Amino acid sequence: MASNAELHQRRSAVFPRGMGALHPIYIERAQNAEMWDVEGKRYIDFAGGIAVLNTGHTHPTITAAVNAQIERFSHTCLMVNPYESAVELAEKLCQLVPISGEKKAFFVSTGAEAVENAIKIARVATGRSGVIAFTGGFHGRTHYAMGLTGKVVPYKAGFGPFPAEIFHVPYPVAYHGVSVDTALQAIHNLFKCTIEPNRVAAFILEPVQGEGGFYAAPPELMRALRQLCDLHGILLIADEIQTGFARTGTMFAMEQYNVEADLMTMAKSMAGGYPLAAVVGRAVLMDAPAQGGLGGTYAGSPVAIAAALAVLKVMEEEGLVQRSRELGALMIKHLSVLQSKYPQCIGEVRGKGAMVAIELVKNGDAHQPDADLTRELVQVAAKEGLILLSCGNYANVIRFLMPLTASDALVEEGLGILAKVMDKLAG
Repeated sequence: MASNAELHQRRSAVFPRGMGALHPIYIERAQNAEMWDVEGKRYIDFAGGIAVLNTGHTHPTITAAVNAQIERFSHTCLMVNPYESAVELAEKLCQLVPISGEKKAFFVSTGAEAVENAIKIARVATGRSGVIAFTGGFHGRTHYAMGLTGKVVPYKAGFGPFPAEIFHVPYPVAYHGVSVDTALQAIHNLFKCTIEPNRVAAFILEPVQGEGGFYAAPPELMRALRQLCDLHGILLIADEIQTGFARTGTMFAMEQYNVEADLMTMAKSMAGGYPLAAVVGRAVLMDAPAQGGLGGTYAGSPVAIAAALAVLKVMEEEGLVQRSRELGALMIKHLSVLQSKYPQCIGEVRGKGAMVAIELVKNGDAHQPDADLTRELVQVAAKEGLILLSCGNYANVIRFLMPLTASDALVEEGLGILAKVMDKLAG
């Protein structure tokens, strides 16, 4: 079997430069929160395929459901010959989302597709074109989703111009001195100087920013946005692609705000590693596009639908919503101890449920992001057998996205590796 180095050389010859590889470690097999590469080395997975594996690698319930579906049929196109499993999943999602009244669901393949279709629905339903997003937000890599994304490097650099009538306002981050009032004043200025509110179709935001640095939206921001939406006939879109499916300690992060979105996007951990995404929202809005206006050849793959139904079963049977809260408390406890040891390096420990992060800085100063230490920490940890991810507008945040099915012992082993690496780099 080829080595990691040999495989990476082959990859570099045929993959474009723009598609990076954070860890040139080629995985041969994986189970729950552990992976083994082609050279037989074991890794603890604190990345979860970028928040895709809340139910872990190769969960037997999900694998069995997928195998059973493949034996029946793999594809018919949901728009041509539909199937009961898709109806069942839509019914379950409509019951689960924290939106009152009649709801409908629509399936696509990726998170970016879900975002694009949510905007299509909002524009048709309101007859308006403007969309307001937030700095630091990430909504996907397709062209309109890139336009919504509030982070230039690496997602938007060189790919413009972007679609018109997308506007960005500051996202409140107390650690960096950006208040809710600052964000609301920016919206007020936007309405006065750039676009009138009756031309705005929607606000879109992540309840907890993913790529932006794991900053949670303050409750007062959510309440204020809902009030603005109600006042001006604007829709509120919650992008729960990374926060959804128990990651934040509730099935969806919006449950923690006592504020209802009009439309929600979801993907990532929805189907345990199989490509599936959805838009779920108020029925009157979801029905706004004309027949044929929504769709996709692979939208609602029966294999991915089977996986998603199994994911919901696993989450209920194994209590993964509660497990997310327990795992988050365990992480915060250990990371706070590490912060107390290295206060000059770890500026903040934060999280909702098991969506946890540490922000690395210089001299304990929030305004001195330490991207170099972050990058080195990720690289050295991988050599020690721990897979980590970074994020943040200044690439100085370590985010933790291990499967919710990981045992306490495995998580503590991973945190021990993290502490060992911090001792090496910052001690």
